Parts: sequence; structure tokens; C-alpha cells
Amino acid sequence: MIGVETLSDDEPAGSVTLEINNRVAWVSFANSGKRNAFTWRMYDQLARISAQVNDTEGLAAVVFRGSPEDGFAAGTDIRQFVDFASGADGVQYEERVARVLATLLAISVPAIALVEGAAVGAGLAIAACCDVIVAERGAVFGAPIARRVGNCLPSAVVARLRSRMGAGRATAMLMTSSLVPAEDLLASGFVHLITERGGLDDAAEEVLRRMRTSAPLTLRALKEINRRLDGSTALPNVDDLLELCYGSADFHEGVRAFVDQRHPDWRGR
Repeated sequence: MIGVETLSDDEPAGSVTLEINNRVAWVSFANSGKRNAFTWRMYDQLARISAQVNDTEGLAAVVFRGSPEDGFAAGTDIRQFVDFASGADGVQYEERVARVLATLLAISVPAIALVEGAAVGAGLAIAACCDVIVAERGAVFGAPIARRVGNCLPSAVVARLRSRMGAGRATAMLMTSSLVPAEDLLASGFVHLITERGGLDDAAEEVLRRMRTSAPLTLRALKEINRRLDGSTALPNVDDLLELCYGSADFHEGVRAFVDQRHPDWRGR
């Protein structure tokens, strides 16, 4: 197992680890008690591990998962936003996360997300970077940023959600700050398969069996075709909108309210 580092006493916990077994790379998120919310350290580990996976020959697939206790991933650890002083900090943060997501999208073998519990915020963005999502019954997906924090999503993430879920579903989910059950995302194909509680490992093994017995070059070519199709349309620059949200008094109120465990008092400025 790699990816575990020594923490200083004042550094937020959490880790992303990698194990390779039977031609499959297993990438696990862990931030116990924080619903696997991502810290800066975890983002850096995920980028390094994704690059390592892409450099490993002979892999049939890569699997991303959280834990039964804490779910898939609940987004970024909001405590890290306390020190943001301006909208520019928010733009830099989104650029940093975008670079991490780019390493996921660059992985040449099929990527599978195994989702228990919640895939929210950054967890949703990571799942959406995967080619196949297998979810346990009761799993939910969403990005309730308009209700909880008052930040914004970059255009690349919104475009991916619209492409994978459908524009109407993705827009309604974001505008209503809803957590969408996995069962409701089967028809769109965003979720490939739903399992009963405790059945995720068996379902994953069946998906992996199909990939291990498929022509590797065909799978890589199909993935590359999808990547090129996704990149065929230029994305709008939305840095002005990110800066508007991250630089607002509402964003700072949202962060304080999250830390204080209360609902924000939105003022629209």
C-alpha cells in the first residue's frame, strides 16, 4: 500500500491509498469521522496516485471507493476555506482541483467508482470522472453548495454532469441543492448498476471480470474516443463567476455557518 504519509499535529487528517491486486488498482479514500471529505493533502495524494496508475503497465482497471462507515466522499473539507481572503483564492482552489480531476480523466484504463453512502461535491466530481459507477442501494449524489456554503462549480464539472446525467437532471439537482438517490440515476446511465446493501464487492467483481476478459486495446480506444468527444466543445471561462461567489460575504458566512454547524444567513452580497 502506498500513499500514507506522516501528519504534523495541526494538519487535517485523511489519506488516499493505493493497492494493486490481480491487475486492478484499488484507490481508497479515508477521512474518518469527516465522511471522507478531501483535505489538500488528500487531493495531492490522489493526483500522485492517479499518475502512478497511468504509468503502471498491465492494469485492466482502476477502482475508486470510500468506506462503509463514511461513504464515498463528501467533498472538500470546508474548514480549509476559513483562510480564503478573496475571490482569487476560490479561483485558485478550483484550478487546483481541476488539475487533480485532469489526472483522473487521463487514466487510460477503465475507471470504476464504487459508491456507498454519499458522493457529494468533490466526491460527485470524482465519481463523474469514472467510466462506470456501481452504487449500493441508498447511495446519493449531489452538490448542495447553494444551500450550504455559497461557492460555485467550474464549467468543466457542470458540463460533465450535464453530459452524464442529462442537462435537466443536473440543473435541477444543483439549483435545488438536492441529493439524488442512485436509483433515480439508472435511466440516464450515470449509475450503471445498483446493488443491495453488502453486495457492492460482488457486483464490482463481475464488472471487473468482464474488463479483465476484454481486449485491452479496445477498452483503451473506446475510453480515448469518449475523452476526445468530451473535449471537442470548448468550455466557457467562468473565472469571473467563481470569483464573484468565492469573494462574496455570503461565501464567508457559509463557511462560518458550516464550521458552527448552523444554517447560513444569506444576504445576496
